[in-house]
Amino acid sequence: MFAIAGTAAFAMSEADDACIDQLRQVGGPDGQSGTIESSEFSEAGTLVMLRDAGGTLWRCIAYKDGSIGEMSVVEAMDDGGGAIAGVAGSTGSQRVKFDVGSTGAELVGQLAPGASQQYLLGAKNEQFLYVRVAPRNGSLDYVIRNPDGSELLGLMSADKEYRGQLWQSGDHVVEVINRSNSSVDYNVIFGIE
Repeated sequence: MFAIAGTAAFAMSEADDACIDQLRQVGGPDGQSGTIESSEFSEAGTLVMLRDAGGTLWRCIAYKDGSIGEMSVVEAMDDGGGAIAGVAGSTGSQRVKFDVGSTGAELVGQLAPGASQQYLLGAKNEQFLYVRVAPRNGSLDYVIRNPDGSELLGLMSADKEYRGQLWQSGDHVVEVINRSNSSVDYNVIFGIE
């Protein structure tokens, strides 16, 4: 159940509904309920600020057709388990480092139900990024964000790999997401050329 924060009442739009649905998909157990902190319509898109049941503040940009342009954490609520451990199902961020002379790396991970893991990759405009998420049991999804927080690739199932040219320089974020009800072991392969 999502409530509207404060005393200001407004009619919920399709953009609000789309952002709530997206948060329920990617926000883990805390994302199943919360409040709409604000909703600002513009012709370009609607900015919806949501606070989940765990207190984490999310920024969502949605369009008239109900599609999502961006979904990101603005303010993670610390649960006391160390740097955002357990917040909104996230296990934090991990910087990906390539061996000297290498253009790629392979990492191994495990995600609990509803959890996600973010990987940071420093890359430059016009380089090519390759991402392959390979679950060993179960299924996973992933999202790729540009350094400015916009989505390079929206929610994608792990059975599809990504290869594409980058158009921003800086830290790109690959977030691997477990939307299933069981733990999933996986390998993730990154390449930058």
